[in-house]
Amino acid sequence: MKDIHERLSEIKGVITEEAFRTNKGLGNEIGFHIFDYEPQYEMLVRDYIINLKKQVERDYEDIKIKEFDLYDIMLEVLDERGYLQKNFQMEEKKGSEYVFKATEKTLRLTSQKEDNKIVQYIIDRTEDDDIVFLTGVGKVWPIIRSHTVLNNLHRALDHVPVVLFFPGTYDGGSLMLFDEIKDDNYYRAFQLVDKY
Repeated sequence: MKDIHERLSEIKGVITEEAFRTNKGLGNEIGFHIFDYEPQYEMLVRDYIINLKKQVERDYEDIKIKEFDLYDIMLEVLDERGYLQKNFQMEEKKGSEYVFKATEKTLRLTSQKEDNKIVQYIIDRTEDDDIVFLTGVGKVWPIIRSHTVLNNLHRALDHVPVVLFFPGTYDGGSLMLFDEIKDDNYYRAFQLVDKY
């Protein structure tokens, strides 16, 4: 089994391939990919993404990586709608579980793409030649579930490659966040870099 450094070092080669950037799989599948990793490597992966974006920007004029941190998006959307401070006050009075449910409703997380505030945020800021990186999965749980975002994006963002950086395990059929919490089943993504 490859170690985390070996797997990270393979990402640049994969995402800079023409077939990856043009979403041309064997059966012209939509280019959704997951890079899963052991949760203890979260900071290493974050640092790697920062450096990778700089390298790609420096070395490739025609490749743009657009990173969307789900946690940062959630905070921005809540703040724009005037709910961020209200959530802090609500949590003191009614507890975290209440705030989680209220936030899910505010963000319309279970809605289709037109209403889902997180998905719409990503769609509105993605250009045709971008490579989309989704990060912050662990920071935003349990409010936002990665399979929900992927399912809604799958319907709307089929023209650019998407990579979800997932602190846990993806076995090609299910997502196990932090290697402990079953997120849900998701069958439409490919492993970005094999583990073996």
